[in-house]
Amino acid sequence: RAQQCKAMCASEKTVVIDGFTVIQTKFQESGKIGHSLYVKEAQSRGSSQPKDRTLFVVNVPPYCTQASIRSVFSTFGDVTKVYLYDRPHKEDPPPTKSTYFPDRPEPKGFKVANIIFKKVASLAKATSHPYDKVLRLSPAENPILTGIKKWQMEYQQNVCNPTALEAEIDKYMTYYDEEQEREKRLALEQEGVPDEDGWVTVTRHGKNKGAPRTETMEKKVTSKNKKKQAEKELKNFYAFQMRESKRDKIAELRKKFEEDKQRISLMKASRKFRPY
Repeated sequence: RAQQCKAMCASEKTVVIDGFTVIQTKFQESGKIGHSLYVKEAQSRGSSQPKDRTLFVVNVPPYCTQASIRSVFSTFGDVTKVYLYDRPHKEDPPPTKSTYFPDRPEPKGFKVANIIFKKVASLAKATSHPYDKVLRLSPAENPILTGIKKWQMEYQQNVCNPTALEAEIDKYMTYYDEEQEREKRLALEQEGVPDEDGWVTVTRHGKNKGAPRTETMEKKVTSKNKKKQAEKELKNFYAFQMRESKRDKIAELRKKFEEDKQRISLMKASRKFRPY
């Protein structure tokens, strides 16, 4: 299996496994433990990630950032954009517009990346990189923070700047008001305009605001309210009448029960009571 999926170029010593070129890396120059990245030309993903200039990278360590990945692959040429994912995606993630409310959380585990080069030749250099030439993931000019320095940076990033937060909220509210105004103008333009099937669009921003509150309409509304009130009172009256009827019937049954008790007592006294 290893011999079938592993190809070695004699001139450049490039290792290719299942279509992926293996690039050996180290965290630092003094490090002894290496890490392998697997790269190949990405499939077509639209205009934002052109096929002939986009490199697909898997097995990216969790500690790598966009800045560190850009620094590593800048060895092959100018990098236009770096996308980091927690798994392969069919579409690009939406850009994060907020500093304090990110649209997409930062991936925590091993990642995959799409790297867009400025030139086509850079992609060819990356896919033909020699196996024995090791790259550094944390170069001196752009090191990856670890340990206490990383915790300090994360803490500083979590501290909210009230001025910046207020400015961001004001910017969002301005954008929201503009969107609401745009939707209102669009609704007014579509109001009363029939479509291809002849249906007319009715919106809450249209000219028809409902029935006018004229004197005639006021009388009609008042009459309707009085009718509802009368029906409610009549319903309550019937309920009261039913309660009175039940109470009278129970009182009559109790009275009859007492009379029967007295009659039975008299019959017992005169020995005329024969239950059997």
